[in-house]
Amino acid sequence: MLQASERLHDPILIIGGAGEVGRWATRFLRDQHPDVPILIGGRDEQRAIRAAAAVDGASAVAVDLAAPDLGLGEQRVSAVATLFSDETGAALRWAQQKGAGHINISPSISELGLETATFMQKPAAAPVVLGTEWLVGATSVPSLLFAEEFGRLENIHIEAVLDEQDAFGPAANADLERQMYAGAAALMRRAGAWRWCRGDETKCRVRAIDGTELDANVFSPNDVLLLANATGAPDIRFDLAIGMSSARRNGGPVSTEININLSGLDHAGQPLRKRHAIVHPGGQMPLTGLGVALVLERLAGLAGDTPRPGLYFPAQLIDHSTYFERLRASGGEVIELEPIQHAPQISDQA
Repeated sequence: MLQASERLHDPILIIGGAGEVGRWATRFLRDQHPDVPILIGGRDEQRAIRAAAAVDGASAVAVDLAAPDLGLGEQRVSAVATLFSDETGAALRWAQQKGAGHINISPSISELGLETATFMQKPAAAPVVLGTEWLVGATSVPSLLFAEEFGRLENIHIEAVLDEQDAFGPAANADLERQMYAGAAALMRRAGAWRWCRGDETKCRVRAIDGTELDANVFSPNDVLLLANATGAPDIRFDLAIGMSSARRNGGPVSTEININLSGLDHAGQPLRKRHAIVHPGGQMPLTGLGVALVLERLAGLAGDTPRPGLYFPAQLIDHSTYFERLRASGGEVIELEPIQHAPQISDQA
């Protein structure tokens, strides 16, 4: 396996880079690393060529998921991102063969077996990032930071609001629908036990930052697994509403918001509740692209040493202070809100 110092100038390959997330990720990478070559990979070569033409130092390549070498021959890369649902697993296998770290932001929490099994076949090859955290770190990174105020964290309740007018590419829309409705099941944690809830059990309400209540469903991105194991909180749930964002309801732009509710005991053993919001006036795609870019920087050795081979969630690789700096520089905000006094109830049958 090549060392990071030997391959700093190998290109970063973004498969699906012509889509909304890919354009944002490429923009963030180029802003921070003007000289690093970027390959925009796509199944539609002409679309990839048009996307690459808009980025200094970017090139386009056609990707054939049916070919063992993806149709790329001896192409060297420093890191790979796959930004759509690769049902073949070909991109990850190719990255492992190349010894390059890989992130995919598409598989649902019930689809982690493919990536895990591929890694287990070559566990010493390269890092594999299980990238389907909500907006790739925008929830998990702040939650881990806010959790530091607690001596004992008892409950994590995430309320995400995705504006119905937010920009969705076809791949992103297909992924969200698959993750929400395939099997109609969502994973949550109650009293330390993991439970799948289905059908009507997933229906709930969330409170947006302006206080408006919206219809929602229990959802399970990888954040619930990461936060449970990182904090030890016995009660964790993630609720997602698709509707009008607080900013648009008040005459502003289409925005995305993530409300993070934490409760437990502080370091002196006293009850503590905290509620923060992560908001971006550009919607979901800038935050998703930012998370992808920050993970690729780590995998390519552009932000410290390349991580050792292993399975990772994005928040385990993203430097937290860097994340907040880039979040604010891109127009995002962190807002402290008045805590909600009562956590949502979870059915015993869930």
